[in-house]
Amino acid sequence: MSISADLDRVLAALPSRYIGPGGAVAVLRDGEVLERHCWGWADAERRIPFTPLTMSLICSISKQFTCGLMLDQFPDPTVLNDDLRRRLPALDEGVPTILDLAHNQSGLRDYWAVAMLYGAPVEGTFGLKEADRIISRTRSLHFAPGTRYSYCNQNFRLISDLIEQRTGEAFGDLLRQRIFDHAGMPYARLNADTSAVPGGTVGYEGTLATGFRAAVNNIHWTGDAGIAACLEDMIAWEQFIDATRDDPEALYSRIAAPVTFRDGAPAAYGFGLARSQFFGHAATCHEGGLRGFRSFRVYVPEARISVVTLFNHMADPRGPAVDVLAALLDAPGGVEHAAAGAVAPSLAGHYLEPESGIAVRIETAPDHRLRLQFGHGSDLLSPTADGDYLSATVRLHHDDAGVWMTRPHENLSSLLTPWEGESAPDIEGVFRSAELGAEITCVSAGGALYGAFSGMLGQGAMQPLQPYGPDTWLLPCPRALDYSAPGDWTLRFSRDETGRVDGVTAGCWLARGIGYSRV
Repeated sequence: MSISADLDRVLAALPSRYIGPGGAVAVLRDGEVLERHCWGWADAERRIPFTPLTMSLICSISKQFTCGLMLDQFPDPTVLNDDLRRRLPALDEGVPTILDLAHNQSGLRDYWAVAMLYGAPVEGTFGLKEADRIISRTRSLHFAPGTRYSYCNQNFRLISDLIEQRTGEAFGDLLRQRIFDHAGMPYARLNADTSAVPGGTVGYEGTLATGFRAAVNNIHWTGDAGIAACLEDMIAWEQFIDATRDDPEALYSRIAAPVTFRDGAPAAYGFGLARSQFFGHAATCHEGGLRGFRSFRVYVPEARISVVTLFNHMADPRGPAVDVLAALLDAPGGVEHAAAGAVAPSLAGHYLEPESGIAVRIETAPDHRLRLQFGHGSDLLSPTADGDYLSATVRLHHDDAGVWMTRPHENLSSLLTPWEGESAPDIEGVFRSAELGAEITCVSAGGALYGAFSGMLGQGAMQPLQPYGPDTWLLPCPRALDYSAPGDWTLRFSRDETGRVDGVTAGCWLARGIGYSRV
Protein backbone atom coordinates (compact mmCIF):
# COMPACT_ATOMS: atom_id res chain seq x y z
CA MET A 1 0.00 0.00 0.00
CA SER A 2 1.33 3.49 -0.88
CA ILE A 3 2.11 6.12 1.74
CA SER A 4 -0.72 8.25 0.33
CA ALA A 5 -3.17 5.37 0.72
CA ASP A 6 -1.88 4.71 4.24
CA LEU A 7 -2.43 8.36 5.16
CA ASP A 8 -5.93 8.35 3.71
CA ARG A 9 -6.75 5.22 5.71
CA VAL A 10 -5.40 6.75 8.94
CA LEU A 11 -7.31 10.01 8.51
CA ALA A 12 -10.56 8.24 7.65
CA ALA A 13 -10.31 6.21 10.87
CA LEU A 14 -9.67 9.17 13.22
CA PRO A 15 -13.32 10.04 14.04
CA SER A 16 -14.00 6.46 15.17
CA ARG A 17 -10.66 6.00 16.97
CA TYR A 18 -10.87 9.31 18.89
CA ILE A 19 -14.60 9.65 19.44
CA GLY A 20 -16.00 13.01 20.42
CA PRO A 21 -18.13 15.92 19.21
CA GLY A 22 -15.55 17.31 16.77
CA GLY A 23 -11.94 17.58 15.71
CA ALA A 24 -9.42 18.63 13.12
CA VAL A 25 -6.05 17.35 11.92
CA ALA A 26 -3.57 18.93 9.54
CA VAL A 27 -0.63 17.12 7.94
CA LEU A 28 2.25 18.98 6.26
CA ARG A 29 5.41 17.87 4.49
CA ASP A 30 8.11 20.14 3.05
CA GLY A 31 6.03 23.12 4.12
CA GLU A 32 3.04 22.08 2.02
CA VAL A 33 -0.32 20.89 3.29
CA LEU A 34 -0.89 17.21 2.51
CA GLU A 35 -4.26 17.00 4.23
CA ARG A 36 -6.76 19.08 6.21
CA HIS A 37 -9.30 16.82 7.84
CA CYS A 38 -12.15 18.12 9.98
CA TRP A 39 -15.17 16.29 11.31
CA GLY A 40 -18.09 16.67 13.67
CA TRP A 41 -19.32 19.74 15.46
CA ALA A 42 -17.90 22.86 17.08
CA ASP A 43 -21.25 23.06 18.92
CA ALA A 44 -23.21 19.83 18.80
CA GLU A 45 -26.39 21.38 20.23
CA ARG A 46 -26.51 24.21 17.69
CA ARG A 47 -25.10 21.92 14.97
CA ILE A 48 -22.24 24.26 14.06
CA PRO A 49 -19.72 22.23 12.03
CA PHE A 50 -16.06 21.92 13.02
CA THR A 51 -14.12 23.44 10.08
CA PRO A 52 -10.54 24.64 9.40
CA LEU A 53 -11.69 28.09 10.61
CA THR A 54 -13.26 26.86 13.86
CA MET A 55 -11.56 28.57 16.78
CA SER A 56 -10.22 26.26 19.47
CA LEU A 57 -8.19 26.68 22.64
CA ILE A 58 -4.65 25.44 21.97
CA CYS A 59 -4.00 25.39 25.73
CA SER A 60 -0.36 24.74 26.72
CA ILE A 61 0.87 24.99 23.14
CA SER A 62 0.65 28.69 24.06
CA LYS A 63 3.85 28.31 26.12
CA GLN A 64 6.12 28.22 23.05
CA PHE A 65 4.60 31.50 21.82
CA THR A 66 5.23 33.06 25.24
CA CYS A 67 8.88 32.04 25.13
CA GLY A 68 9.21 33.10 21.52
CA LEU A 69 7.89 36.55 22.40
CA MET A 70 10.29 36.74 25.35
CA LEU A 71 13.27 36.06 23.07
CA ASP A 72 11.93 38.49 20.48
CA GLN A 73 11.67 41.30 23.03
CA PHE A 74 14.71 40.37 25.13
CA PRO A 75 17.46 38.61 23.13
CA ASP A 76 19.22 38.16 26.48
CA PRO A 77 16.28 37.15 28.69
CA THR A 78 18.43 37.16 31.85
CA VAL A 79 17.80 40.92 32.03
CA LEU A 80 14.45 39.87 33.54
CA ASN A 81 16.04 38.03 36.49
CA ASP A 82 15.85 40.97 38.90
CA ASP A 83 12.22 41.60 37.94
CA LEU A 84 11.49 37.96 38.69
CA ARG A 85 13.05 38.22 42.16
CA ARG A 86 10.74 41.11 42.95
CA ARG A 87 7.70 39.01 41.94
CA LEU A 88 8.60 36.39 44.57
CA PRO A 89 9.09 38.57 47.66
CA ALA A 90 8.45 35.84 50.25
CA LEU A 91 10.75 33.20 48.77
CA ASP A 92 13.20 32.21 51.49
CA GLU A 93 15.66 30.28 49.33
CA GLY A 94 17.42 30.49 45.97
CA VAL A 95 15.28 32.33 43.44
CA PRO A 96 15.05 30.68 40.00
CA THR A 97 16.20 32.50 36.90
CA ILE A 98 14.01 33.42 33.96
CA LEU A 99 15.54 30.53 31.99
CA ASP A 100 14.68 28.11 34.79
CA LEU A 101 11.08 29.20 34.28
CA ALA A 102 11.22 28.78 30.50
CA HIS A 103 12.66 25.25 30.86
CA ASN A 104 10.29 24.10 33.67
CA GLN A 105 13.28 23.81 36.00
CA SER A 106 12.23 26.55 38.44
CA GLY A 107 11.38 24.38 41.46
CA LEU A 108 8.13 26.33 41.89
CA ARG A 109 5.09 24.24 42.74
CA ASP A 110 2.39 24.37 40.08
CA TYR A 111 -0.21 26.90 41.12
CA TRP A 112 -3.15 24.93 39.75
CA ALA A 113 -2.18 22.10 42.10
CA VAL A 114 -1.52 24.47 45.01
CA ALA A 115 -4.92 26.06 44.38
CA MET A 116 -6.51 22.75 45.34
CA LEU A 117 -4.65 22.90 48.67
CA TYR A 118 -6.29 26.28 49.18
CA GLY A 119 -9.72 24.65 48.76
CA ALA A 120 -10.46 25.87 45.23
CA PRO A 121 -13.73 24.47 43.82
CA VAL A 122 -13.18 22.38 40.69
CA GLU A 123 -15.21 24.67 38.45
CA GLY A 124 -14.55 27.84 40.43
CA THR A 125 -13.36 31.21 39.16
CA PHE A 126 -9.61 31.71 39.09
CA GLY A 127 -8.45 35.08 37.82
CA LEU A 128 -5.57 37.51 38.08
CA LYS A 129 -6.24 38.22 41.75
CA GLU A 130 -6.17 34.54 42.74
CA ALA A 131 -3.02 33.90 40.69
CA ASP A 132 -1.18 36.84 42.26
CA ARG A 133 -2.17 35.76 45.78
CA ILE A 134 -0.75 32.27 45.31
CA ILE A 135 2.43 33.40 43.52
CA SER A 136 3.23 36.17 46.01
CA ARG A 137 2.89 33.78 48.99
CA THR A 138 5.57 31.41 47.65
CA ARG A 139 8.09 30.81 50.45
CA SER A 140 9.84 27.62 49.35
CA LEU A 141 10.64 25.47 46.32
CA HIS A 142 10.25 21.74 45.90
CA PHE A 143 13.71 21.35 44.36
CA ALA A 144 16.74 23.55 43.76
CA PRO A 145 16.39 25.53 40.51
CA GLY A 146 18.01 23.95 37.49
CA THR A 147 18.39 20.50 39.04
CA ARG A 148 15.11 18.81 38.10
CA TYR A 149 12.19 19.09 35.68
CA SER A 150 8.63 19.57 36.90
CA TYR A 151 5.74 20.98 34.92
CA CYS A 152 4.72 24.33 36.36
CA ASN A 153 2.20 26.58 34.65
CA GLN A 154 2.93 29.80 36.51
CA ASN A 155 6.48 29.73 35.13
CA PHE A 156 4.97 31.00 31.90
CA ARG A 157 2.39 33.30 33.47
CA LEU A 158 5.29 35.01 35.24
CA ILE A 159 7.15 35.35 31.93
CA SER A 160 4.12 36.96 30.28
CA ASP A 161 3.65 39.30 33.25
CA LEU A 162 7.29 40.38 33.14
CA ILE A 163 7.11 41.00 29.38
CA GLU A 164 4.15 43.32 29.94
CA GLN A 165 5.83 45.03 32.87
CA ARG A 166 9.09 45.70 31.01
CA THR A 167 7.59 46.72 27.65
CA GLY A 168 4.55 48.60 28.92
CA GLU A 169 2.46 46.88 26.23
CA ALA A 170 -0.33 44.33 26.52
CA PHE A 171 0.81 40.73 26.13
CA GLY A 172 -1.96 39.98 23.61
CA ASP A 173 -1.04 43.01 21.47
CA LEU A 174 2.61 41.96 21.40
CA LEU A 175 1.67 38.41 20.40
CA ARG A 176 -0.32 39.81 17.51
CA GLN A 177 2.35 42.26 16.31
CA ARG A 178 5.48 40.21 16.84
CA ILE A 179 4.39 36.58 16.41
CA PHE A 180 1.00 36.03 14.80
CA ASP A 181 1.36 38.66 12.06
CA HIS A 182 4.88 37.51 11.20
CA ALA A 183 3.78 33.88 10.98
CA GLY A 184 0.62 34.65 8.99
CA MET A 185 -1.86 33.62 11.70
CA PRO A 186 -4.74 36.07 11.12
CA TYR A 187 -7.29 34.54 13.49
CA ALA A 188 -5.10 33.59 16.45
CA ARG A 189 -5.51 35.72 19.55
CA LEU A 190 -5.04 35.80 23.30
CA ASN A 191 -8.29 34.49 24.78
CA ALA A 192 -7.35 34.72 28.46
CA ASP A 193 -10.92 34.26 29.72
CA THR A 194 -11.52 30.62 28.86
CA SER A 195 -15.21 30.61 29.81
CA ALA A 196 -16.00 31.39 26.16
CA VAL A 197 -14.28 30.79 22.81
CA PRO A 198 -14.51 33.08 19.75
CA GLY A 199 -17.12 31.82 17.32
CA GLY A 200 -18.96 29.92 20.03
CA THR A 201 -16.95 26.68 19.97
CA VAL A 202 -18.00 24.45 22.87
CA GLY A 203 -15.60 22.13 24.70
CA TYR A 204 -17.01 18.84 25.99
CA GLU A 205 -16.31 16.48 28.87
CA GLY A 206 -17.41 12.87 28.98
CA THR A 207 -17.24 9.83 26.76
CA LEU A 208 -19.48 7.95 24.37
CA ALA A 209 -20.43 5.65 27.26
CA THR A 210 -21.23 8.38 29.79
CA GLY A 211 -22.45 11.00 27.33
CA PHE A 212 -20.84 14.29 26.34
CA ARG A 213 -21.64 17.49 28.25
CA ALA A 214 -20.44 21.07 27.88
CA ALA A 215 -17.35 21.66 30.02
CA VAL A 216 -17.19 24.55 32.46
CA ASN A 217 -14.04 26.71 32.56
CA ASN A 218 -13.69 29.83 34.68
CA ILE A 219 -9.92 30.28 34.53
CA HIS A 220 -8.00 33.33 33.34
CA TRP A 221 -4.89 32.09 31.50
CA THR A 222 -2.06 34.20 30.15
CA GLY A 223 1.37 32.97 29.16
CA ASP A 224 0.80 29.41 30.32
CA ALA A 225 -2.25 28.94 28.04
CA GLY A 226 -5.00 31.23 26.77
CA ILE A 227 -4.33 31.39 23.02
CA ALA A 228 -7.23 30.58 20.72
CA ALA A 229 -6.50 29.60 17.12
CA CYS A 230 -8.03 27.69 14.25
CA LEU A 231 -6.53 24.93 12.13
CA GLU A 232 -5.54 27.43 9.42
CA ASP A 233 -3.58 29.44 12.00
CA MET A 234 -1.74 26.34 13.15
CA ILE A 235 -0.97 25.36 9.57
CA ALA A 236 0.58 28.81 9.08
CA TRP A 237 2.69 28.32 12.23
CA GLU A 238 4.01 24.99 10.92
CA GLN A 239 4.80 26.57 7.55
CA PHE A 240 6.62 29.41 9.29
CA ILE A 241 8.66 26.88 11.26
CA ASP A 242 9.62 24.93 8.14
CA ALA A 243 10.43 28.03 6.09
CA THR A 244 12.89 29.30 8.72
CA ARG A 245 14.36 25.89 9.65
CA ASP A 246 17.88 26.63 8.32
CA ASP A 247 18.27 29.99 10.07
CA PRO A 248 19.81 29.51 13.54
CA GLU A 249 18.63 32.99 14.55
CA ALA A 250 15.03 32.36 13.53
CA LEU A 251 12.50 32.40 16.34
CA TYR A 252 11.65 28.70 16.29
CA SER A 253 15.29 27.70 15.88
CA ARG A 254 16.05 29.56 19.11
CA ILE A 255 13.26 28.02 21.16
CA ALA A 256 14.05 24.55 19.74
CA ALA A 257 17.78 24.77 20.51
CA PRO A 258 19.26 22.22 22.96
CA VAL A 259 18.97 23.04 26.68
CA THR A 260 20.57 21.48 29.75
CA PHE A 261 20.22 21.20 33.51
CA ARG A 262 22.71 22.96 35.80
CA ASP A 263 24.91 19.84 35.87
CA GLY A 264 25.15 19.79 32.07
CA ALA A 265 22.75 16.87 31.57
CA PRO A 266 20.58 17.33 28.47
CA ALA A 267 17.03 18.49 29.14
CA ALA A 268 14.05 17.22 27.17
CA TYR A 269 12.07 20.46 27.68
CA GLY A 270 12.95 24.08 27.07
CA PHE A 271 11.36 27.36 25.99
CA GLY A 272 7.87 25.83 26.08
CA LEU A 273 8.78 22.91 23.80
CA ALA A 274 9.33 19.20 24.40
CA ARG A 275 12.23 17.50 22.63
CA SER A 276 11.11 14.02 21.74
CA GLN A 277 11.54 11.03 19.42
CA PHE A 278 8.98 9.48 17.09
CA PHE A 279 9.97 6.21 15.43
CA GLY A 280 13.64 7.08 15.78
CA HIS A 281 13.27 10.64 14.44
CA ALA A 282 14.01 13.70 16.59
CA ALA A 283 11.07 16.06 16.96
CA THR A 284 9.84 19.10 18.85
CA CYS A 285 6.28 19.03 20.09
CA HIS A 286 3.81 20.08 22.75
CA GLU A 287 0.46 18.90 24.01
CA GLY A 288 -2.28 21.05 25.45
CA GLY A 289 -5.35 20.46 27.55
CA LEU A 290 -8.08 22.44 29.23
CA ARG A 291 -11.39 21.01 30.36
CA GLY A 292 -13.19 20.32 27.06
CA PHE A 293 -10.22 20.96 24.75
CA ARG A 294 -7.15 18.94 23.77
CA SER A 295 -4.44 19.85 21.28
CA PHE A 296 -1.10 18.62 19.97
CA ARG A 297 1.47 19.74 17.43
CA VAL A 298 4.74 18.14 16.33
CA TYR A 299 7.50 19.01 13.84
CA VAL A 300 9.98 16.38 12.62
CA PRO A 301 12.77 18.47 11.07
CA GLU A 302 14.69 15.63 9.38
CA ALA A 303 11.61 14.59 7.42
CA ARG A 304 10.10 18.12 7.36
CA ILE A 305 6.77 16.73 8.57
CA SER A 306 4.26 18.53 10.81
CA VAL A 307 1.05 17.23 12.34
CA VAL A 308 -1.52 19.30 14.27
CA THR A 309 -4.50 17.95 16.23
CA LEU A 310 -7.34 20.04 17.67
CA PHE A 311 -10.17 18.41 19.66
CA ASN A 312 -13.12 19.99 21.46
CA HIS A 313 -13.30 16.95 23.74
CA MET A 314 -10.96 14.99 25.99
CA ALA A 315 -9.61 12.25 23.69
CA ASP A 316 -5.84 11.83 23.40
CA PRO A 317 -4.60 14.39 20.82
CA ARG A 318 -1.14 12.79 20.51
CA GLY A 319 -2.65 9.58 19.14
CA PRO A 320 -3.60 10.94 15.70
CA ALA A 321 -0.10 12.41 15.31
CA VAL A 322 1.49 9.03 16.10
CA ASP A 323 -0.87 7.33 13.63
CA VAL A 324 -0.04 9.87 10.90
CA LEU A 325 3.71 9.76 11.52
CA ALA A 326 3.65 5.95 11.39
CA ALA A 327 2.12 6.19 7.91
CA LEU A 328 4.43 8.92 6.62
CA LEU A 329 7.62 7.49 8.12
CA ASP A 330 6.68 3.95 7.04
CA ALA A 331 6.88 2.82 10.66
CA PRO A 332 4.73 0.36 12.63
CA GLY A 333 1.35 1.89 13.38
CA GLY A 334 -0.06 2.77 16.78
CA VAL A 335 1.69 3.59 20.01
CA GLU A 336 5.41 2.95 20.14
CA HIS A 337 6.63 0.28 22.57
CA ALA A 338 10.03 -0.77 23.77
CA ALA A 339 11.32 -4.00 22.28
CA ALA A 340 10.22 -6.97 24.33
CA GLY A 341 12.88 -8.90 26.16
CA ALA A 342 13.16 -11.62 28.73
CA VAL A 343 10.61 -11.58 31.52
CA ALA A 344 12.21 -9.86 34.53
CA PRO A 345 11.28 -10.56 38.15
CA SER A 346 8.10 -8.74 39.10
CA LEU A 347 8.77 -5.45 40.86
CA ALA A 348 5.11 -4.77 41.63
CA GLY A 349 4.39 -3.14 44.94
CA HIS A 350 4.15 0.10 46.91
CA TYR A 351 7.20 2.39 47.13
CA LEU A 352 8.09 5.97 48.02
CA GLU A 353 10.39 8.12 45.92
CA PRO A 354 12.77 9.37 48.66
CA GLU A 355 13.56 12.86 47.35
CA SER A 356 9.94 13.93 46.87
CA GLY A 357 8.23 11.61 49.36
CA ILE A 358 5.61 10.77 46.72
CA ALA A 359 3.97 7.37 46.34
CA VAL A 360 5.24 5.17 43.50
CA ARG A 361 2.87 2.35 42.59
CA ILE A 362 4.06 -0.48 40.37
CA GLU A 363 1.45 -2.95 39.12
CA THR A 364 1.55 -5.89 36.73
CA ALA A 365 0.08 -5.36 33.26
CA PRO A 366 -0.64 -7.67 30.30
CA ASP A 367 2.19 -9.10 28.20
CA HIS A 368 4.64 -9.22 31.13
CA ARG A 369 4.65 -5.44 31.35
CA LEU A 370 4.42 -3.12 34.36
CA ARG A 371 2.32 -0.03 34.98
CA LEU A 372 4.04 2.67 37.03
CA GLN A 373 2.20 5.54 38.69
CA PHE A 374 4.31 8.49 39.83
CA GLY A 375 3.76 11.61 37.77
CA HIS A 376 0.72 13.00 35.97
CA GLY A 377 -0.42 9.73 34.50
CA SER A 378 0.77 6.16 34.38
CA ASP A 379 3.67 4.73 32.38
CA LEU A 380 3.48 1.32 30.71
CA LEU A 381 6.89 -0.35 30.83
CA SER A 382 8.03 -3.35 28.78
CA PRO A 383 10.70 -5.88 29.81
CA THR A 384 14.08 -5.55 28.10
CA ALA A 385 16.71 -8.13 27.26
CA ASP A 386 18.89 -7.02 30.19
CA GLY A 387 16.11 -7.52 32.74
CA ASP A 388 15.02 -3.89 33.10
CA TYR A 389 11.60 -2.40 32.38
CA LEU A 390 11.44 0.50 29.95
CA SER A 391 9.10 3.09 28.48
CA ALA A 392 9.85 6.19 26.43
CA THR A 393 10.50 8.21 29.61
CA VAL A 394 11.16 5.78 32.50
CA ARG A 395 13.48 2.87 33.25
CA LEU A 396 13.15 0.50 36.21
CA HIS A 397 16.26 -1.45 37.18
CA HIS A 398 16.64 -4.02 39.95
CA ASP A 399 19.91 -4.85 41.68
CA ASP A 400 21.09 -5.93 45.12
CA ALA A 401 20.28 -2.49 46.53
CA GLY A 402 16.68 -2.59 45.35
CA VAL A 403 14.57 -0.99 42.61
CA TRP A 404 15.93 2.06 40.81
CA MET A 405 13.64 4.45 38.92
CA THR A 406 15.41 6.58 36.32
CA ARG A 407 13.56 9.43 34.60
CA PRO A 408 16.10 11.17 32.30
CA HIS A 409 13.73 13.94 31.27
CA GLU A 410 13.46 14.93 34.95
CA ASN A 411 17.19 14.46 35.63
CA LEU A 412 16.16 12.00 38.35
CA SER A 413 17.47 8.60 39.36
CA SER A 414 16.16 7.21 42.66
CA LEU A 415 16.50 4.06 44.70
CA LEU A 416 12.86 3.53 45.61
CA THR A 417 11.93 2.86 49.23
CA PRO A 418 9.62 -0.16 49.64
CA TRP A 419 6.51 1.00 51.51
CA GLU A 420 4.36 -1.96 52.45
CA GLY A 421 2.41 -2.31 55.68
CA GLU A 422 -0.68 -1.15 57.50
CA SER A 423 -1.90 2.45 57.52
CA ALA A 424 -2.88 3.25 61.12
CA PRO A 425 -6.31 4.97 61.18
CA ASP A 426 -5.64 7.35 64.11
CA ILE A 427 -5.07 10.35 61.85
CA GLU A 428 -8.20 12.38 62.54
CA GLY A 429 -7.66 16.09 63.10
CA VAL A 430 -7.06 19.45 61.52
CA PHE A 431 -3.57 20.23 60.25
CA ARG A 432 -2.37 23.68 59.19
CA SER A 433 0.42 24.74 56.85
CA ALA A 434 2.30 27.80 58.12
CA GLU A 435 3.57 28.50 54.60
CA LEU A 436 0.20 28.36 52.87
CA GLY A 437 -2.08 29.39 55.71
CA ALA A 438 -4.26 26.48 54.59
CA GLU A 439 -5.58 23.35 56.28
CA ILE A 440 -6.08 19.61 55.79
CA THR A 441 -8.97 18.05 57.70
CA CYS A 442 -9.06 14.29 58.27
CA VAL A 443 -12.22 12.84 59.79
CA SER A 444 -13.96 9.51 60.28
CA ALA A 445 -17.53 9.35 59.00
CA GLY A 446 -19.29 6.13 59.90
CA GLY A 447 -15.99 4.34 60.25
CA ALA A 448 -14.58 5.52 56.88
CA LEU A 449 -11.76 8.05 56.75
CA TYR A 450 -12.09 11.17 54.61
CA GLY A 451 -9.84 14.15 53.96
CA ALA A 452 -10.22 17.60 52.44
CA PHE A 453 -8.27 20.81 51.84
CA SER A 454 -9.42 24.31 52.73
CA GLY A 455 -7.98 27.80 52.61
CA MET A 456 -8.31 31.22 51.05
CA LEU A 457 -9.99 29.86 47.88
CA GLY A 458 -12.71 27.87 49.62
CA GLN A 459 -13.54 24.56 51.23
CA GLY A 460 -12.68 21.50 49.19
CA ALA A 461 -14.93 18.46 48.98
CA MET A 462 -14.31 15.56 51.32
CA GLN A 463 -12.57 12.65 49.57
CA PRO A 464 -12.21 9.04 50.76
CA LEU A 465 -8.67 8.43 52.00
CA GLN A 466 -6.92 5.36 50.65
CA PRO A 467 -4.40 3.44 52.81
CA TYR A 468 -0.97 3.19 51.20
CA GLY A 469 1.57 2.10 53.81
CA PRO A 470 2.93 2.94 57.27
CA ASP A 471 1.44 6.30 58.33
CA THR A 472 0.75 7.06 54.67
CA TRP A 473 -2.57 7.68 52.97
CA LEU A 474 -3.59 8.84 49.49
CA LEU A 475 -6.11 11.65 49.02
CA PRO A 476 -7.57 11.40 45.49
CA CYS A 477 -7.88 14.53 43.35
CA PRO A 478 -9.07 13.30 39.93
CA ARG A 479 -10.62 16.65 38.96
CA ALA A 480 -9.20 20.11 39.55
CA LEU A 481 -9.26 23.66 38.21
CA ASP A 482 -6.90 22.58 35.43
CA TYR A 483 -7.87 19.59 33.33
CA SER A 484 -4.57 17.93 34.27
CA ALA A 485 -5.44 17.23 37.90
CA PRO A 486 -2.87 16.46 40.61
CA GLY A 487 -4.12 12.89 40.87
CA ASP A 488 -3.48 11.31 44.26
CA TRP A 489 -1.93 13.46 46.97
CA THR A 490 0.49 11.49 49.17
CA LEU A 491 -0.16 12.26 52.85
CA ARG A 492 2.70 11.16 55.12
CA PHE A 493 1.85 11.54 58.80
CA SER A 494 4.44 12.13 61.54
CA ARG A 495 4.20 11.32 65.27
CA ASP A 496 5.55 12.87 68.45
CA GLU A 497 7.47 11.00 71.14
CA THR A 498 4.21 9.67 72.62
CA GLY A 499 3.12 8.17 69.30
CA ARG A 500 0.39 10.74 68.66
CA VAL A 501 0.06 12.09 65.10
CA ASP A 502 1.37 15.66 65.16
CA GLY A 503 1.77 16.58 61.51
CA VAL A 504 1.48 15.59 57.86
CA THR A 505 3.44 16.30 54.69
CA ALA A 506 1.39 16.53 51.50
CA GLY A 507 2.73 16.17 48.00
CA CYS A 508 2.02 15.22 44.40
CA TRP A 509 4.26 15.35 41.34
CA LEU A 510 3.17 18.93 40.60
CA ALA A 511 3.56 20.21 44.17
CA ARG A 512 5.78 18.38 46.65
CA GLY A 513 6.76 18.56 50.27
CA ILE A 514 4.26 20.92 51.92
CA GLY A 515 4.34 20.52 55.70
CA TYR A 516 1.34 20.79 58.03
CA SER A 517 1.17 20.74 61.84
CA ARG A 518 -1.74 19.58 63.97
CA VAL A 519 -3.94 22.47 65.09
